[in-house]
Amino acid sequence: MVFACQTDSFLKEFTAKVLSCKEASLKTVINGKKELLNGFEVILDDTILFPEGGGQPCDRGFLGSVPVVQVSQHGTDAVHFVTEPLVEGETVRQMLDWDRRLDHMQQHSGQHLVTAIADLEFGYPTTSWWLGEEVSYIELDTPTIKQEEITNIEQIVNDKIRASLPVDMEVFGEVGLIPETVRTRGLPDGHKGPVRVVTIQGVDSNMCCGTHVSNLCQLQVIKLLHAEKGKKNKTNLHFLVGGRVLKHLAGCLEREQKFTALLKGGPTDHVNLVDKLQKSLKLTNKNLQTVLKDLAVLEAEKLKRQDPLPKYYCLHRKEGDTDFMNVFINEVSNQKVLLFLTVGEYKGAGQMVLYGESQPVSQLGPKVCEMLKGKGAGKGPKFQAKVSNMENRAQAEHIIEQYFNSLN
Repeated sequence: MVFACQTDSFLKEFTAKVLSCKEASLKTVINGKKELLNGFEVILDDTILFPEGGGQPCDRGFLGSVPVVQVSQHGTDAVHFVTEPLVEGETVRQMLDWDRRLDHMQQHSGQHLVTAIADLEFGYPTTSWWLGEEVSYIELDTPTIKQEEITNIEQIVNDKIRASLPVDMEVFGEVGLIPETVRTRGLPDGHKGPVRVVTIQGVDSNMCCGTHVSNLCQLQVIKLLHAEKGKKNKTNLHFLVGGRVLKHLAGCLEREQKFTALLKGGPTDHVNLVDKLQKSLKLTNKNLQTVLKDLAVLEAEKLKRQDPLPKYYCLHRKEGDTDFMNVFINEVSNQKVLLFLTVGEYKGAGQMVLYGESQPVSQLGPKVCEMLKGKGAGKGPKFQAKVSNMENRAQAEHIIEQYFNSLN
């Protein structure tokens, strides 16, 4: 069956009869979590809500006042999943989420155009495609594609858009009646009924069940973003069409304005200003490392001057790192003093090292690590870990103190 959404993709409202309404459940994702949603599967005598297929996600909308969660095709029927029951035999007003439909039409028709030009100009056939929520891509049957080829494809497809080429739909009752010039990657398993062909006049004809614009001018513009290596020696070419280009541009301009305020320089200077900042930061970090190493040596000397040497020694340095702790350990060079060293935010995450004789290290390491909510391991005289709760450092020191008091 060819649905009303495929006969006229610009219908926004439609009245249809409820043929059946049955209880059902749907596996879905709500707020990032997989859930089983209980509801009803509704079949109508026709629909303007496109069921998922041909790489295109399903439409959203309403049946009366009831939101449609999903539309899928079962055989020749479009099945609408809703959370409230509808009365069989009654008519219902369908209302389409037009913004979602227009976006999908632009991306899908844009994909047909990019696919056709990539094949016609360079012999790169499309083997599959993905309509993402923000960015889409086509999978080209080529291991690589040059930037000049991408630029050339982008120029040609936008020339076709400016030429306002019509996009026509034709329905064939049987596959055998379809002209040999029509592009196809084969019909989906279990396909029944008529076959629809979408033609961009003078460019391409392709079997497709999706919703499409009626003229390329409705695409507005196509932007090819980048290519990346795909599966099985193929290339994924990422693209945006129409409203998504404007949305992407708005995001770029917003970020550009923020960078201008932060860097105190116009967009043409951003690269140079960031480069200067990176070089300055690299030099600053190098100087900081030198200072921290010198500080570790001084702290170690301060410990070694104590007479008698303590049984254990605790040291925290907020701005320190692994190198700081290692330098300190090497400078002390005495396993008879148990060293409890930590670096990082006082009330946040950081790192810890417990260093000394093997017996106290093996007994205290896991306990101190647990107190600081960390993950780590020990071997011989050293236990080290990444921790997430440096705020418990005083309690960790108390565990060490109790251990040595128990030896007296």
